[in-house]
Amino acid sequence: MASGCQVPGQGGGSNPGKSESPTSRESPTPTHSEGGPGPGSSDGSGAVSPFANPEGSKRGLAPVTSESERERARALIATVRTKGRGPRTGYEREAFGYAWKDTVDGVPLGRNGCDTRNDILARDGRKLVREQGSDCVVVSMTLHDPYTGRTVEWRKQRAMEVQIDHIMPLSYDWQMGAARWSESKRERIANDPLNLLPVDGSSNSAKRDSGPASWLPPDKRIRCAYSVRFAQVALEYELPVTAPDKRMMLRQCGG
Repeated sequence: MASGCQVPGQGGGSNPGKSESPTSRESPTPTHSEGGPGPGSSDGSGAVSPFANPEGSKRGLAPVTSESERERARALIATVRTKGRGPRTGYEREAFGYAWKDTVDGVPLGRNGCDTRNDILARDGRKLVREQGSDCVVVSMTLHDPYTGRTVEWRKQRAMEVQIDHIMPLSYDWQMGAARWSESKRERIANDPLNLLPVDGSSNSAKRDSGPASWLPPDKRIRCAYSVRFAQVALEYELPVTAPDKRMMLRQCGG
């Protein structure tokens, strides 16, 4: 499976006995009401602009459309460092901890009793149905997919239809510097809601470990917001991007 591609149909559970562990990026557990659009949402999905969601704890990814926000996007992207990709030698998914580990400190929603995968499905999904007897495991939901712009009626039986994307893919992280990180820091970026979106499975499979110069979401309306979020993750974890990726990110926001 590609490093940016995580399937949301396996495992997960709840453990109400776990205690909360405050972090510097602590955010309240997201609510999942059927309310109106969030800040920056233009499609009624409730998705939130990346500028209104610097923690990644709010729903989805709304387009960046106003010229003032696009100018702000270009200024943010301009601060990201660049370098060439290092070797992929030694990369394996397990270097970033086992998938969807809840006991990760330093990220929103960590140690809340639910695994990361189900936290992200619950954050972005609407009309959630959870497994009987579980406070965590999502078995069906309605998802507005930011990458394609379509609405997906997802069921756990069709797990591959929706996958959890690492916006900045883990293999990319490895090549840009994460190979030298501690295991705990790699676990943070792998489970950080800032770096995670539930999206159309086929689009995510096509992305693999590509940067923005090689792959962008099919829906052109979301490409600037995607570039902003890619930059936000890079800056949060002090990672560079390649020069072609940075040029493409700037171009998507009018640079």
